[in-house]
Amino acid sequence: MFKFVKGNLENIDGVAIYPLVSLLIFFIFFVGLFLWVITAKKSHIEEVSNIPLEDDTINTNQN
Repeated sequence: MFKFVKGNLENIDGVAIYPLVSLLIFFIFFVGLFLWVITAKKSHIEEVSNIPLEDDTINTNQN
């Protein structure tokens, strides 16, 4: 299976740039995410972490 893909990709000029671009996008995304986490306000992190624990549902099935 890989030899079919490799054979087709060898015929494309400049195909070596795609893995470098994808690695660069991956690296920039996670560095940005890391910087956002480091600089995020503690109050915002606590507020967002408590969202699953809040019970804002309305019970309309009362007897």
